[in-house]
Amino acid sequence: MRRMMYTALLSCLVAYSFTASAQSMNYAAAATSKFVTMPDLPSCATLSVQEGDPAKTALVVLAKFKAGCSVPWHWHTANERLLIVSGTGKAEMKGEATAVSLKPGDYIFMPAKGVHQFTAATNVELFLLSDGPFDIHYVDASGSEISSDVALKSKAKPAATKSE
Repeated sequence: MRRMMYTALLSCLVAYSFTASAQSMNYAAAATSKFVTMPDLPSCATLSVQEGDPAKTALVVLAKFKAGCSVPWHWHTANERLLIVSGTGKAEMKGEATAVSLKPGDYIFMPAKGVHQFTAATNVELFLLSDGPFDIHYVDASGSEISSDVALKSKAKPAATKSE
């Protein structure tokens, strides 16, 4: 049953990526992907855009998070989907009773403007799909928007790991 659900999910992701792109095949080799840090994200997270333009369009990103890396409470204007490739993490959403433990093959959907956070328990590699331009709005405990500097300063940097 799980295999059928995983196959259906991959089919949906493939269909999503083809509707967002031109009529030709788009290939991005993970081994040659160039990973960079982004100003409004923790430095322990690196991203490689596989398809789209983060400032203008829907996109697919391959992301890496070091063990202990946390993206504090935030929301996005667009819907966000994560598909875990390797490692384990935890996703939490305001209003949900429990956190979700994520492992390879797991998928999670976070609706537009849904306040959530992500923490990598181990080194994590995942695909992030956004159905619109990428933005991030951090919030404090009361739900008020705060700057990325304030949000990221409150999170400790993860310790270096040997298996990156």
